[in-house]
Amino acid sequence: MRLIVQKYGGTSVGNPERIRNVAARLIETQREGCRVVAVISAMAGETDQLIKLAHDVSPSPTKRELDILLATGENAASALTAMAVNALGAKAISVTGAQAGILTDRVHTKAKIANISAKQIQALLAEDYIVIVAGFQGQTPEGETTTLGRGGSDLSAIALAGVLNADACQIFTDVDGVFTCDPRIVSDAKKLDEVSYDELLEMAGAGSKVMQSRAVEFAKKFGVDFEVRSSLNLNAGTLAKEETASMEDVVIRGISVDRNQAKLTVDDVRDEPGIAGRIFSVIADGNIIVDMIVQSVSEHGTTDISFTIHENDLAAAQELLAPVVKETKAAGLIAKSGVAKLSVVGIGMRSHSGVASRMFQCLGKAGINIHLISTSEIKIAVVIEETDVERAAQLIHEEFGLASLAPMVSSVRPLA
Repeated sequence: MRLIVQKYGGTSVGNPERIRNVAARLIETQREGCRVVAVISAMAGETDQLIKLAHDVSPSPTKRELDILLATGENAASALTAMAVNALGAKAISVTGAQAGILTDRVHTKAKIANISAKQIQALLAEDYIVIVAGFQGQTPEGETTTLGRGGSDLSAIALAGVLNADACQIFTDVDGVFTCDPRIVSDAKKLDEVSYDELLEMAGAGSKVMQSRAVEFAKKFGVDFEVRSSLNLNAGTLAKEETASMEDVVIRGISVDRNQAKLTVDDVRDEPGIAGRIFSVIADGNIIVDMIVQSVSEHGTTDISFTIHENDLAAAQELLAPVVKETKAAGLIAKSGVAKLSVVGIGMRSHSGVASRMFQCLGKAGINIHLISTSEIKIAVVIEETDVERAAQLIHEEFGLASLAPMVSSVRPLA
């Protein structure tokens, strides 16, 4: 009998009607001759509400207590889903992450999965239960509740699918799959039939909110293919899997937009060993995540170091760097908010040239200025004004013909 792991996001269980819809889907899957494990997120908006409550009662809630609080959102949603399945005449049971055997490290609010013992799940499946697992959570070896970070239910589902050797893993959300760009930005964005792990990882890191990047990393490491699809219809979704040779025929797979970015430049700092380490160690000690980093060519023994962070961290970063700027005798610290990152992603870039030039020319013709450029083997990212980012995404989507997603071998010259 096939085993299927299905994950349902917060919008999929956002109200009683949608919970009943999920219950019906689970029952139908079981009736098709499958054993079913469902991973459930908190109802839409519930996690944000719990975080707000925490800060209403405490200006700085401890991470241990925050984990215990936030885990209740998934516990409630999974219990309600099991109730709905049972009410429809089938047999379901809900379990917490700890009861599902998910063991994590001791880092509260962003724990990593260390091990999973699936004995209890397997025993319940053997008794013909639909097993409903509360996502986003686990426990330490000492029995402390932990959570896996935003989007952690994706990781719960992928990890369980890997440990259980599931025949299929389906990630249900409120969109039909992974698109060439956010349809709210580009109206003719097209749903992708397939995407490689590496492409989805880059898209997630570049601002796409479809999947948690850690979940995709886990899937790639353990070879867990999964499908992203909608819980609101029966349409086929997007299959994420290891890349195949034919995937390189499509040079650009998608465009991602990451808003609310800020750029910081340490101006005219000495070009000496250890200076960059001093700057970024201070930022790291402040638990501020750095994205793009660009250093200019050294002139007269000095250089500029620019990098991007989330706009919410700008004030803290400026405060942390002020003494470092003075200590390193830099000319100053230049801060700019109101910027956004736009990225084009595709494994086809490995074997085709001309992508960067077409992208930059497209933006140049539109009068869109580029502040920073960063590249990897399969991604080109630029920082531009946030007011320009939607227009830029639309123009680049059109430039590379992503609405049709025809292989672009004829329009981009293959490398020799």
